[in-house]
Amino acid sequence: MTNLASPATEPTDCHSAPTVSSSHLMTTYARQPIAFVRGEGSFLYTADGTAYLDALSGIAVCGLGHAHPAVSAAIADQAATLVHTSNLYQVPWQEAAGALLCDVGGMDNCFFSNSGAEANEAAIKLARLHGHNKGIADPQIIVMEKSFHGRTLATLSATGNVKVQKGFEPLVSGFLRVPFGDVAAIRALAATHPNIVAILVEPIQGEGGINTAPQGFSYLEELRALCDTHDWLLMLDEIQTGNGRTGKYFAYQHTGITPDVLTTAKGLGNGFPVGACLAHGKAASLFHPGNHGSTYGGTPLACRTVHTVIRTLVEDGVIANAETVGAYLVNSLKAQLQGTGAKVRGFGLMIGIELPVTSCAELVAQARDEQLLIINVTADNVVRLLPALTLSQQEADQIVERLVPLIRRLLDLNPS
Repeated sequence: MTNLASPATEPTDCHSAPTVSSSHLMTTYARQPIAFVRGEGSFLYTADGTAYLDALSGIAVCGLGHAHPAVSAAIADQAATLVHTSNLYQVPWQEAAGALLCDVGGMDNCFFSNSGAEANEAAIKLARLHGHNKGIADPQIIVMEKSFHGRTLATLSATGNVKVQKGFEPLVSGFLRVPFGDVAAIRALAATHPNIVAILVEPIQGEGGINTAPQGFSYLEELRALCDTHDWLLMLDEIQTGNGRTGKYFAYQHTGITPDVLTTAKGLGNGFPVGACLAHGKAASLFHPGNHGSTYGGTPLACRTVHTVIRTLVEDGVIANAETVGAYLVNSLKAQLQGTGAKVRGFGLMIGIELPVTSCAELVAQARDEQLLIINVTADNVVRLLPALTLSQQEADQIVERLVPLIRRLLDLNPS
């Protein structure tokens, strides 16, 4: 009989972690050679106490920063009270969180999932159900080049990234792809494809390089008009742009439109795994009992966390801070990188720095040596900054001070 595996070194206190081998984990991640044992605000700490300024916040997840006291207290209290009952019963915290989320999102109802990919799966099912209810046997959804919607089979099929899809063919059918921002291409599809039922789009493409459409957010207004004309659902993937990231609770609120379907996750739980698919108008009455479900979706623990996160984002001025400090950081980066050929773009604290090189991958390790955590995206030459929405102006200055010299040195070594 095999002995149960145990850590080589047991943790001795709450700020320690077991020392183990990663050989039993599937090699799905190219992990950086560093581990963190605790976090506080915009900083992560290694076991020896070294502080790293986190300009990534768990890939746009910890919008309130690490170990936010209100979120930590809510999780601890609820974990000691009731974690799970299942959706066979009423879940008061789910009802409270759903009401609050729909209120800040301007939507009618929602379904809680465990991730952004699951939220997008729910959206895809809503679109297909909408089509079948209209008598369309083969419903088609318009999606965008360079998009990212998840890694399940349906969401990676919707994603506009061949690297993500490679090796997992055959892909799920039912998606028509057009260039991001190209409304004329969508009009052309409408004239030749009568089975279109929805458009699925990110207001800002996160994984694709912090891309906004050439016409800005008016793009969403054009898409809304097209969907109204053709009785399509306008479905916005706000997994990354939601929960205050762009300086509004949802990015679509930079416009005057309302989507039919809205998905979100990441910052919704500040690190607790939770997602949601929200619906409005005709989309809100599509699902009925038996159409969709989730064993873990919307537990008391998850939903109390969501409720706490939303209230903190809205009531503590966090979203306004993201807008102000984000603008300050963008302007500082533009000033410090003037004349380098770098293009700085973004809304709130969702910022991309496009560099005039083919790759900037080495910057990740170089920044880590300066105790700064960043990420480069699938666009290869874009540095993505997604710090906590609680970032202070002083911390923004530290990001600029640590990052700009590295970028200038890279561009000196790689002249355009």
